[in-house]
Amino acid sequence: MNIKGRNPNDPIENLAIGKIIEVDGSHVVAELDPGIQELSRIYAGETYPIGQFGSIIKIHFGRRIIYGYVGRLRMKAEYDKEMGRVTSVTEDARIIEADLFGEAEWILDSSANPPAWILQFERGVSTFPLPQQTMYLTPSSELRFIYGHGKGAILEIGDHVGSAGAPCYADLNELLGKHTAILGSTGSGKSGAVAAILHSLREHGSKRKYSKWKPQIVILDPHNEYAVAFKDSKSLSTDANTLSLPYWLLSSQETFSLFVGKTEFVATSQTNIIKRALWEARKAGALTLKLDENKITIDSPIPYDLEALIATIKAERDVLTPSKQDSHNSILDKIEVLRNDARMRFLMNLWDKKTDPFPKIMSQFIGETSSISIIDLSGVPNEVAGIASAVIARTLFNFKVWQTAQERELNPILLICEEAHRYVPNRGEAQYEAAQEAIRRVAKEGRKYGLGLILVSQRPSEVEETVLSQCNSWIVLRISNDTDRDHVKSILPDSLAGLTKVLSGLRRREAIFVGQAAMLPSRIMIRHLEDDKLPRSHDIDFDKGWQADPLDEETIKSIGNRWRFQDKTV
Repeated sequence: MNIKGRNPNDPIENLAIGKIIEVDGSHVVAELDPGIQELSRIYAGETYPIGQFGSIIKIHFGRRIIYGYVGRLRMKAEYDKEMGRVTSVTEDARIIEADLFGEAEWILDSSANPPAWILQFERGVSTFPLPQQTMYLTPSSELRFIYGHGKGAILEIGDHVGSAGAPCYADLNELLGKHTAILGSTGSGKSGAVAAILHSLREHGSKRKYSKWKPQIVILDPHNEYAVAFKDSKSLSTDANTLSLPYWLLSSQETFSLFVGKTEFVATSQTNIIKRALWEARKAGALTLKLDENKITIDSPIPYDLEALIATIKAERDVLTPSKQDSHNSILDKIEVLRNDARMRFLMNLWDKKTDPFPKIMSQFIGETSSISIIDLSGVPNEVAGIASAVIARTLFNFKVWQTAQERELNPILLICEEAHRYVPNRGEAQYEAAQEAIRRVAKEGRKYGLGLILVSQRPSEVEETVLSQCNSWIVLRISNDTDRDHVKSILPDSLAGLTKVLSGLRRREAIFVGQAAMLPSRIMIRHLEDDKLPRSHDIDFDKGWQADPLDEETIKSIGNRWRFQDKTV
């Protein structure tokens, strides 16, 4: 702000809205000026709403300025009744309530050319206002100082509501490195919010004029939504046979889950059978690749010959009496069923025993060809969806663990778990155990190794609680369900729980942004994206669709063959 004109330390009388009548810690109550007829003020050509939830008010205290969030606007009679007083005020008297969050002081920077005023803002309140002090609306020139000017490693994700277009910045490292949850009901704009963040991430390098900028982002996409929003991304799909998660990449625990079944209790005898066969198969695979078999473990990502594993189980079975062969036969039958299931090709393709496939498998997720790898899990059978997501999350985590400190510094990875309640539900089914454990570990320890996590869900109350509680930032869009709103309230810090009051009334793309990545807890509008940059909506237009010709037999046959062969390319 240039020094010409008024001194910014002086109050702006046109933005005065009332007098404080109560100070209760950081909570203040003010009575609106009875002369205010409309709940807005105009200053310097800009309109400022009065009493909008999440808007910012200020109180001058000498040279210090104290700021607060508006949390409530109501009638004075209602307030008096709540306080147990007999009201004697006029029927139209109103009060405004706010929670103090920070303070600042205007400092003249004489080193600038020309000299300019700078608002030095800091979180926390050390000076509290007094009754009868005046409450003011905050002009946009000050809001831009409070919200930040876009310096450093930040990401512009939208605009602050009621701030005359002040951009909302997120601390990039806090947003990604310390995990974020994006929550909201269907149709609230969750996927659009994810896309907005990803587009901002991709644009960040050019805005900062970096010579190199190659984000490494992996998206677990259960509905095949994101490929259309990022056309130059790497799309991996079971339907198009472009995703490979071979059986040998599974850990021993994941292998038990796959070959024994989704039961709550895995028989010890079957577990031991698989463990012995898996150990021998891993060692044989290591010898084939000329690796030291004495240095590997049962969980090492060593490819092995599935036929050799089957042969080991059969050999062990054949020395037993028929009455003791049930466990072996059960495992062999399950493996045979999986091999014959066309939906499981991405898991059950055999190793050729000629080359080491590990680098190629890993390059699906973190290769040089694309900064975004979208893993379309829409074609993955539900009974192995948990295992598939577990393998991806665990593999990325272990890859980061075994990097050197310098390699981690140069290769951070962001994992986005869409529809998180599907893969890490807050329930105890055995089929989700592997995914819960893998993503729980990423949430707890991932930031130490450069693996960030964004959880996206329309049902926060159904997401595994431990995982959700590890998120340090939240972007919460409209939530209509009472149970989900209560759940969000329970995970937010106590001082911010009141924000949940407005969640059911937020517009599409409007959100509450709180946590370590937020410069300040804010009500924001996520940045607008053109249609070709948005994830594909699955809302079908009945009005338009029913204007087309019905399907002919040839089209029906083609669809049937795609279904029969589990292949969308047919």
